[in-house]
Amino acid sequence: MEQEKIVKSRFKTVCVYCGSSSGKRECYADAALELGQELVAKRLDLVYGGGSIGLMGRVAQAVHGGGGRVLGIIPRPLIGKEKTGETVGELTVVADMHQRKAEMARHADCFIALPGGYGTLEELLEVITWSQLGIHEKPVGLLNVDGYYNYLLTFIDKAVDDGFIKASQRHIFVSAPNAKELVQKLEEYVPVQDEDVAKLNWDVVEIEQVGFAAASLNQQQQQQQEVQNNA
Repeated sequence: MEQEKIVKSRFKTVCVYCGSSSGKRECYADAALELGQELVAKRLDLVYGGGSIGLMGRVAQAVHGGGGRVLGIIPRPLIGKEKTGETVGELTVVADMHQRKAEMARHADCFIALPGGYGTLEELLEVITWSQLGIHEKPVGLLNVDGYYNYLLTFIDKAVDDGFIKASQRHIFVSAPNAKELVQKLEEYVPVQDEDVAKLNWDVVEIEQVGFAAASLNQQQQQQQEVQNNA
């Protein structure tokens, strides 16, 4: 029997956002396990919120148990709340939530959101907003387990219909009902081009915080502007 050929991924590390709770339905824990197994199959490393409980713990244990590298980023005040028992993989302790999100983004080549609560939504919508504003071009994916995010997708469609989100930016993230299909969509993702966004000139330090290499052209433009201002 021939072994299935492994196609090299365009990514090295995937950032996963998810709940520190497992939810009330078994399908959520199953989806976290399935995602971890898919990352292992694709030989992708994991960066996540550092917790050992809930869906965070489940996906981290799946990747670590399959031989993948796991890097957890957790704020010191949350250690007792989200981190119990044995550490899964490597753990970096940071000062606050802002530093946590910046570190996770800096290490990641793409982002995936499993089901979760306020924190997961906040993290997901922030990286989507960063993409909308041209701060990064890293693919963002929504793992819509058993329709968990259907109402969020309906809300986004409503925002497009009512003129709060451009129709062209409706597809700056992808979604799928299972891990295998979602990872494939992320592999195939092509960044949305927007002329207005292209005109924005983000500070180099802010861009580097989310792991997006600043273009030398922007640096040159800043230097030229400084020369003109000092002339």
